[in-house]
Amino acid sequence: MKRIFSWDNLPEFLRNERLRGITIFIGVLSLVGLWLAFIYSWILGVIGVFAVLLGLIFSFNTMSEIGKDTNRYISDLSYRIKHGEQEALIEMPVGIVIFSKNDEIEWVNPYLQNYFGDQIVLGKKIEDVDESLAKLISDHAEDGANSTVSWGDYKISLVVQRELGVAYIMDITHYENIAQLYNDEKLALGQIFLDNYDEITQSMTDQEISNLRNYVTNELSRWAQDFGMYIKQLDDDHFFLLTYSKTLKAIEEDKFKILDIIRESTSKQNFPLTLSIGIAYDDLNLNRLADQAQSNLDLALGRGGDQVVVKPQDEEARFYGGKTNPMEKRTRVRARMISQALQELMNESDQVFVQGHLHPDMDSVGACLGIRRIAKMNNKDCWIVLDQENVHSDIKRLLEALKEYPEITDSIITPEEAVEKATKQSLLIMVDHSKTSLSIAPELYNKLENRVMIIDHHRRGEQFPENPILVYIEPYASSTCELITEMFEYQSQEEEPINKIEATAMLTGIFIDTKSFSLRTGTRTFDAASYLRSAGADSVQMQELMKENVDSYLQRNHLIEMVEFIDKDKAIIAGEEDQIYDSVTAAQAADSLLSMTGVDASFVITKRDDGRVGVSARSLGDYNVQLIMEKMGGGGHLSSGATQIEDKTVAEVKQGLIDILTEDDETETDSDAE
Repeated sequence: MKRIFSWDNLPEFLRNERLRGITIFIGVLSLVGLWLAFIYSWILGVIGVFAVLLGLIFSFNTMSEIGKDTNRYISDLSYRIKHGEQEALIEMPVGIVIFSKNDEIEWVNPYLQNYFGDQIVLGKKIEDVDESLAKLISDHAEDGANSTVSWGDYKISLVVQRELGVAYIMDITHYENIAQLYNDEKLALGQIFLDNYDEITQSMTDQEISNLRNYVTNELSRWAQDFGMYIKQLDDDHFFLLTYSKTLKAIEEDKFKILDIIRESTSKQNFPLTLSIGIAYDDLNLNRLADQAQSNLDLALGRGGDQVVVKPQDEEARFYGGKTNPMEKRTRVRARMISQALQELMNESDQVFVQGHLHPDMDSVGACLGIRRIAKMNNKDCWIVLDQENVHSDIKRLLEALKEYPEITDSIITPEEAVEKATKQSLLIMVDHSKTSLSIAPELYNKLENRVMIIDHHRRGEQFPENPILVYIEPYASSTCELITEMFEYQSQEEEPINKIEATAMLTGIFIDTKSFSLRTGTRTFDAASYLRSAGADSVQMQELMKENVDSYLQRNHLIEMVEFIDKDKAIIAGEEDQIYDSVTAAQAADSLLSMTGVDASFVITKRDDGRVGVSARSLGDYNVQLIMEKMGGGGHLSSGATQIEDKTVAEVKQGLIDILTEDDETETDSDAE
C-alpha cells in the first residue's frame, strides 16, 4: 500500500506541485459535498458519490492529457533550442575557436575557418596556425570584455574566455573603415600669420612689397595645392586655412616645411619673413573650432613666432618649428600701448600685487621693483610678494642693500600676508613667468585669477592663466627688466622717478640674463641699459650683487668636472644622487659649459633641496632647449630652459634626457635626408 500511494507512482501531472495542489483542493471540496449530501439524504449522497467519481475520472484524464502535451512541448522546445545552438555555432557570423589548456585548437566554426583558408587547424597549436592571433588571444586573455584590435588586414572585436578555452572573433573592418573615414573627414581650421610683415615692409618700396606679397601668396598656394587644402588671404599678413584631419596628419608628418622654405628664401633677399600658424580640429562646433584656432595662433606668437601649434580642444598641443630666435621688433608702439593699458588697470584697482617665480633671480626681483615704481608713479600702493627665507645669495645681498630704503622694504610681504590683504579690486601682476605653478604665491593667483596681468620674456607655454586681463609676452626681449624699463618713459613724469637701487637691480637683471650682453641682446636691450644707467644704476654695486661665494664657486667647478658629451656638441652634467645642489649654481654651471669649444647646448641635472630633480638647459641659440624641456614637463626660452621632476632619480632623469636628445637627432637626420 505504501508503495502504491507514493508520489513517485502518481501520473506526471500529479508530480507537478501546482497541479497536485489543485487536485487536493478539488478532492477536499468533493468530500465536503458528499458529507453534506449524506446529512440531508442518503439517496443524494449515493448520487453525489457517482457524480464525484465521474468528475474525478474526467479530471484525471483531462489533466493527464495536459501533462502529456506539456511534456511534448518541452521536449520539442528543448530540441529546437539545442538545434538552434548548434546551427548558431555553425552559421552565425562570429568566429569561434575552442582550445585546450595547451592552446591546441579543438574546434573552430566554419565562419572562422574561412580566415584560415584550406589550412587544417584541428589539433594544432594556435601559434602554429596564426602567430599574430595567438599573441592577441594571449594579450587579451584577462580583459574580460570586448577588445578592438588589428589582426592582419582586419579589425576585429575579440573576447577571450580563458577559463572556458574559448575565443570569439567578430570582423568589424567595415565599420572601422567607416569610423576612420569619418575621423579623416573632420574639418581642421587654421590661422596663418606673417610674424614681422609690418616691420619688414616699413623700409621697402612698393615694388618690393608687391613682390614679397606675391612670393608668399604663391608659396602658400603651392603648399595648399600639394596637400589639397583651401587657403584664403584675409589681409596682407593674415590667411585662413581649411582642410581635413587626414590632410593635417600628412602635413604634420612633413613637419610644416613651408616655414623653412619661406624663412630661408626671404632671408636670402635680406627680408627675413617668418610664419606662425595655429590649427584646431576634432570639434563639430565651428565656432569653438575657430576660437581654438585663434587661441593656437596666439600661443604660437606668444612663444616667439616662426612655429606651428596644432591643438584640439582639451588635449595637449603639438609644436613644430620654433628653431630660430624671435626677431626683434623695430617699433615701440606695443610698449607704449601696454604701458598705457597698465596705467588704466592700476587706476581701476585699489592696490597692486606683483610676484615673480619660485627661487627668484635678479631679473624677477628687479622686475618687481620696476612695477612697484610704476605703481608709485600712478599713486597706487604696490606689494612685492617674496619669500625672503628661500632666496639665493645675490638676492639676499640685494635685500640687505634695500634696508637703506625703508619705503621699499615695507612693501615686501610674504605670500600669506598677500592673500590676507588682497581684495576683489586688487590687481596681480606676474613677472618673469607665465606658469601659475611657478608662482611664489599660487593661492594669491587663485584669489585674483580674474584680475591678472602677465609680463614675461619667456616663450608662452600650455600652462597659462585662463583669463588674464592683459598679457605682455615678448620672447625677443633679453629680460623682463628690459620690457618694464621701456614703460617708464610713458608714465607720469611728475612723480618721483626710478631711484638708484631700483635702477641697479634692474640693470643687474638684464646683465645676468644676457650673460654680460652676449646673448639675446638687441638694440632695445642697450637702450634699456642706457636708460637705467642714466637713472643712477651703479656698476660697482652691480658687481657687489653678482659676487659669488666660495662654496658656490667650488660646487660649480665640481659639477663641471663631471661633464659628459652627447654627439660632441651637447654637454650633460649629472650630479650625485645624495648631494643637494643650489639651483642657481646648476644654472651657472650650464652657462659655463657654453664657453667650451664645440658645445652648442648644455644640460645640468641635480638634486634640489625640495627633493625634486632639476634640469637647467642652455644653448647658444642654434639649438632650441625649450622644446627639450617642454618634453620633460618644463619650459623656458629658445636658449634657456629648465624643468623640475618628481619621483625620479638623477640617473633616471639623465637617461630620459639622453633618449629625447637621441630621438630628436634621429628625427632631424631623417628630415635632412628628405
